[in-house]
Amino acid sequence: VRGDKEREASDGHDGTWVAHPGQVPVAMEVFDRLMPEANQVGRTLDNLVVTERDLLQLPNGKITEAGLRSNISVGIQYIESWLRGQGCVPLYNLMEDAATAEISRAQVWQWLKHRAQLDDGRVIDRALFDQLLAEETRGIEKELGVARFTGVRFDDAIRLFADLSTAGDFEEFLTLPAYGLLTDDEARPG
Repeated sequence: VRGDKEREASDGHDGTWVAHPGQVPVAMEVFDRLMPEANQVGRTLDNLVVTERDLLQLPNGKITEAGLRSNISVGIQYIESWLRGQGCVPLYNLMEDAATAEISRAQVWQWLKHRAQLDDGRVIDRALFDQLLAEETRGIEKELGVARFTGVRFDDAIRLFADLSTAGDFEEFLTLPAYGLLTDDEARPG
């Protein structure tokens, strides 16, 4: 944790977040030591040179089945936790928040819309998405156990992730339709 916070403060960040209240003293000590002023707005990173071309360059990389599966699994699990009131969720040894789920579903939506290709040549289409969604759902259920899986919000999370990923138009934020699921809950008789 200390090393991560030192890198963040040295890179010009004005603050940080931690996964547990017990980590606050470590983060505060690092930022108090490396950031003596209220912010680092005036600080320049002299060793960093970014050109207009750099900013406009699309990243290269391959889309893998493992990456697609990870987006589906992490997106579903985060949304399910969010629907239960958890905004920061430990998944696969990382602390994830809504930004992770947003990236996951946005990538899946874009890959589906543009019929992107996996590195093995398969086209990401609705049939492949539905197949992997079903497989990842079974994997989550197996990992968590049937009682945990069926006793919470996975049905809603799976449906929402699938709807967002396959929608004709891109939804600005996944939390907007997710709020609808929460308000529907409040409107239901107890």
